[in-house]
Amino acid sequence: MRTVWQVLQVAFTYIGTVVGAGFATGQEILQFFTRYGWLAALTIGVSCALFTWLGIKLMLMAHDGKARSYEDLNRMLFGRRFGSGLSLFTMVVLFGVTTIMLAGGGSLFEEQLHLSYQTGLLITLAAAYLVLTRGMKAILAVNTLVVPFMILLSVTIVLISRDLPGASNWLRLTSDYPTLRIWLSPLLYTAFNLAMAQAVLVPLGASIRDRRVLYWGGLVGGVGIGLMLLAAHFALSAQMPGIRQFEIPMGHIIRTFGGSLHLLYTLVIYGEIFTTFIADAYGLALQLEQRLKLNRRLLIALILILSYFVSQIGFSHLLATLYPLFGLVSLLWFGMIIARRRGTAQPPSEH
Repeated sequence: MRTVWQVLQVAFTYIGTVVGAGFATGQEILQFFTRYGWLAALTIGVSCALFTWLGIKLMLMAHDGKARSYEDLNRMLFGRRFGSGLSLFTMVVLFGVTTIMLAGGGSLFEEQLHLSYQTGLLITLAAAYLVLTRGMKAILAVNTLVVPFMILLSVTIVLISRDLPGASNWLRLTSDYPTLRIWLSPLLYTAFNLAMAQAVLVPLGASIRDRRVLYWGGLVGGVGIGLMLLAAHFALSAQMPGIRQFEIPMGHIIRTFGGSLHLLYTLVIYGEIFTTFIADAYGLALQLEQRLKLNRRLLIALILILSYFVSQIGFSHLLATLYPLFGLVSLLWFGMIIARRRGTAQPPSEH
């Protein structure tokens, strides 16, 4: 039972790290999958297979190589000089995402809970500091609490969408997009999300002693991500093409089904923002600890304080430049992970 519990903790942490605010709003699924029509179900299958295979491989490589942070892993993959440069670039993007997640938490408090933006920022920072200073065990615990609610929401969305007139759209909608673009989409989506998720998956792989836990945790987590993608795609397809006009398409779907469900959705979005926020901040703290040799608690405090100040002025223009570039770099990183023989995603033996 203890092993099963550890497997679930790894799986939930994997899911919680990948499933962020963009996923919860539905905008990510709409842009990468749903707009491509019935083929999206197949490309989600490709993405699910890659998340499962490479998520396992990433954690096993970190476990076998005793990588303390994603910088250690990148040095293993690319060599010391290029690996350090890539890690530095990753650190900049991670900080950008961290800041956006914090700002998103503040906006959620303001728009949905009718509290001030600053209140949302401060509550999120205080909760993050309490979790991050307690290390990987606390991050596992938070994801184990939040992710089941994410899964419950996914099931609920499927149940309320199955009786809509467009419920079969996911099997019959067509698309005019080029075939190459459609099939490149799951590769870009998986590459970017895995490259970001390495911030927590690498130290997670190094901290778990039993390789079987990492294997089965990665398997359950990867399949879970795929099923949640498919559930969201099913709900969004049922309201295509009109749903494309909304900035938060999933929020529009939920809003039509009453206040209590909308409140649950708001809490789940915040949970998804928070799990991504702490994962990225933790990865940043580990890398900076290696580079600067400073106390981790101090680094965590500095990261949180700096993200607070940057969230006051916004970070969207910088991210608009970094994201496409990081997407291309992610594909290179993605290819290296695939090509690397060490840490193969085979079921570990009992011994």
